[in-house]
Amino acid sequence: MKNIQEKEIAVVGVSENVEKYGFKIFKDLLENGYKVKGVNPKDGEILVRKIYKNLKELGTVPDLVITVVPPEITEQIVDECKEIGVKEIWMQPGSESENAVKKAKEYGISVIYNACFMVQHGLW
Repeated sequence: MKNIQEKEIAVVGVSENVEKYGFKIFKDLLENGYKVKGVNPKDGEILVRKIYKNLKELGTVPDLVITVVPPEITEQIVDECKEIGVKEIWMQPGSESENAVKKAKEYGISVIYNACFMVQHGLW
C-alpha cells in the first residue's frame, strides 16, 4: 500500500482565490511534495500547474480525491469517482453531505469526512 505522499491526489475545487481553502490546500500539498493535480470546471492554470475541468480529463485515476466544493457538487463528484474507478474520497469539512457519504459507501468507495486532510496529516 502506498504511503500518502506516494499517492496521486486530485483536489476538486481548486481556486485561484488565495483566500479560499481550494487554493490553500492545493498550494500547501504542492509545497510539501505531494503528487497533486487540481480540478475546477474553469480549468486554466494555478501556481504554474495545469488545472483540469473534471476528473476524467486527468488521464489517470487518482489514488485519492479531496473535495473542497459545496455538498451538491461533491455528490456529483462521487458519481464521477465511481465512473473512473477512484477508490478513496476525502470530503473536506463543509463539502460533505449525508447523501454524498451514503453514495460513496454504496459504490464501495472508501470515504473520510468530518476531518480536515491537512490537519490529519500534520500540514496545518
